[in-house]
Amino acid sequence: MNEELILLLGDKIKTKRTQKNVTLEQLANKAGVSKGLISQIENNRTVPSLPVLFNIIHSLDEDLKTFFEDMHDAANKGNVLIIRKGQEKLFEKEPVKGFSYKRILTRSVASQAADVVLLELKRNAGRKQMISTDAFECKYILKGKVEYQVEKETFTLEEGDTLFFDGRAPHRLKNVGTTEALVLVFYLF
Repeated sequence: MNEELILLLGDKIKTKRTQKNVTLEQLANKAGVSKGLISQIENNRTVPSLPVLFNIIHSLDEDLKTFFEDMHDAANKGNVLIIRKGQEKLFEKEPVKGFSYKRILTRSVASQAADVVLLELKRNAGRKQMISTDAFECKYILKGKVEYQVEKETFTLEEGDTLFFDGRAPHRLKNVGTTEALVLVFYLF
């Protein structure tokens, strides 16, 4: 399985789960894992082991072949890919008021996986808890003023600033400007 398919797993699981009106807790119980793990998988914060993945797919009453079939087709688009303005895919990474994520690109690059996302932050939107991801993160501020806390250090970033860090370090962000903020995010797995 190539890296871009791995990045699509979370979206696929979440889509199937919501289509079937299954809660995170119900799926977790049926698959024999924690609710938090299902949430991390759906939000591309972690990649499940094969046994866990198979348990989740089985718990969704899905056939393995069918589950992966259209994912493979979507990933094989050739060497050139153009994403026009407005074609980004809106998705929910976590239920935080005022956050709006738009996936721009999920693609393997030289045996490495990358996920490129636009994050829109409403005025005063911020994450209260610290989180971590299994990726290096690169944040480019397109608009507004954002405060990032990585471990115990806090950085104030404005339009044109870039922040790069190991996402395994606990981190959080907040829009501290007077307008909506727009952040271009690169996750490098």
